[in-house]
Amino acid sequence: MPHSKFIFSASLLASLTFAMPTVAQDYVARIGHLESTQQSRHVFLENVAELVAERTNGDVEFQLFPQGQMGNQRQMNEGVQLGTLEATVAPAAFLGGFNPLVSILDIPYLIPEDADEAAALRDGPFGEALLDSFSDKGMVAIDLWPNGKKQFTSNEPLDTLADFAGQKFRVMDSSILIEQFNALGASAIALPFGELYTSLQTGVVDGEENPLDTIKAMKFYEVQKNVVVSDHGAMEDVILFSPMFWESLPADYQTIIKDAFAEVIPDLTAHKAAAVDAALVTIKESGANVRIADEEERAALRDVMFGPASDAYVSKTGEAGQALLDIYTEAYGAL
Repeated sequence: MPHSKFIFSASLLASLTFAMPTVAQDYVARIGHLESTQQSRHVFLENVAELVAERTNGDVEFQLFPQGQMGNQRQMNEGVQLGTLEATVAPAAFLGGFNPLVSILDIPYLIPEDADEAAALRDGPFGEALLDSFSDKGMVAIDLWPNGKKQFTSNEPLDTLADFAGQKFRVMDSSILIEQFNALGASAIALPFGELYTSLQTGVVDGEENPLDTIKAMKFYEVQKNVVVSDHGAMEDVILFSPMFWESLPADYQTIIKDAFAEVIPDLTAHKAAAVDAALVTIKESGANVRIADEEERAALRDVMFGPASDAYVSKTGEAGQALLDIYTEAYGAL
């Protein structure tokens, strides 16, 4: 009797094993970020997710978690380092505490205005060196995504470079940005973003710097009379994967993912530009004094701010920072 039970069980197991379909290896990456579902970062993460799923025959799935669902940016960064989150798309400005070298992106007019030149800089030795600087920080950085440019606003006139002198501007907590304003004869005060509207309204600070779509979304134009479209500060996102997840992927899947993130950049840039254009219309209609800085003025701003901001960066990052700045200088000169 026991023998017949064994034969039945073995034959049942064999039939079940034969009936089970072959399951492909699945790689699921949860990707957290801070923007809303309507903003460029999320829209094009959806595009990348579709491309990757299609090109890996569904083997790689990206699950997107916008608007801080996975925590604030610091928590998401730590999750990537610990392997409890597979990936995040993080503003470079939120990464300086994890990798001081990335603060080079705070230097004004670092990224060329010409889209082709900017792409060449990101894709060349400078971009590669910047991404590589994350490798010993428990993160795999695979690309940079452009996310707009910063502009100046103030309650005081900003008709010439001389008008900056004596004004107080809010900045993120960055010695590089503080030196940027010091070079203009202005002073900089580091304040939390959530306090900025009230600080502008009450005169704690005279002005601030942000992309136009942020100025629109936060209604800063309601408490700022003057806007200068200077495009002085590049807002770059860094695409970061957990080493544990990234190294589990076959090499061809890694290539597919990298290519997909790079492929959408032109459309991402156009989408962001459309949001900026719409914001500019709203700000102008509010009655604000909006001035577009011409090429000569932008060159003058770069001449004044770039050197002191670069010095502050090297002071903060030492030999490694100087080495990265040297790579940048050579790459920029070759454009």
